[in-house]
Amino acid sequence: MNPTALKLATASTPAPRVEPPYVIFNREQWATLRSPLDQAPSRASIEMLGGVNDPVMQNEVEAIFLPLARLINAHIRAAHELNSIVFSGFPSAQTTPAPYVIGVAGSVAVGKSTFARLLRAVLAEAGPGRNVELVTTDGFLYPTRELQEKALMGRKGFPDSYDLVAMLDFLSAVKSGQSQLKVPVYSHEAYDVVPHEFQTVDMPDILIFEGLNVLQTKNITAAVASDFFDFTIYMDADHALIEKWYIERFLKLQRTVFQRATSYFHHYKDLSEGEAVQVARGIWQQINLPNLLDNIAPTRGRARVVLRKGERHLIEEVSIRQT
Repeated sequence: MNPTALKLATASTPAPRVEPPYVIFNREQWATLRSPLDQAPSRASIEMLGGVNDPVMQNEVEAIFLPLARLINAHIRAAHELNSIVFSGFPSAQTTPAPYVIGVAGSVAVGKSTFARLLRAVLAEAGPGRNVELVTTDGFLYPTRELQEKALMGRKGFPDSYDLVAMLDFLSAVKSGQSQLKVPVYSHEAYDVVPHEFQTVDMPDILIFEGLNVLQTKNITAAVASDFFDFTIYMDADHALIEKWYIERFLKLQRTVFQRATSYFHHYKDLSEGEAVQVARGIWQQINLPNLLDNIAPTRGRARVVLRKGERHLIEEVSIRQT
């Protein structure tokens, strides 16, 4: 963490604590790092970005996201300046900055998707004309048919359920400045990759790459996704809280999306609330919690920024890796 950044806090604000290798800010300390010139997206657009069980509030944007965007923008400027210095002696070399890639990791139900959507909006607002794209790793899951053939349906979301080669090829192409890249689209309703449907990523200024295991290195001997990241964020919370949020989300989906005949989980539509809670808790304990403990949480220390959420889905603590 640049020491000058810490001087932005007001004199009345207690100093953040230091816990190697992180400087840790509470919510109030972090909010003081916002610049008065920072602009937030409109209230209406913010409310539209909320998740099924993860509401977004204006004060969260102002207290957490605007200082975070300021930090990220400082890193982007530094990266561009370094790029200019490196290539200044080679006039014929390609000096157009490669897309700046931000990796966002964390558990199921911790609020990664809502966070990533809002971060995209805030970063776009901070740079007029800036192209900010968001890609989730869901599109790189093996299709259901292949997961069934590989006996991996019970490990969906685990590292081995993803087409890692395709994921790394995409990230490599992004950093190489390739255009019109195609990313498979995933349907949460169908619980599967959608055949012949793609998201086009065309040389963005910033790419946010969000997923459960994007910081994973376990049992991987070649390149890993984070090799292509310029900035990394981990969404954190007490595991008991995440389980609570997962069950609450399951209940909301059971009353809405699961009622559709096209939903993969349509067979849960008539469960009583008690039965739905039991099913959701079983899925959490058998699949999502083991994945969190074995594969996701151990990658937290690899992130440049750790955002820790509290009971009301609000980010209560921001940890910045010292550099």
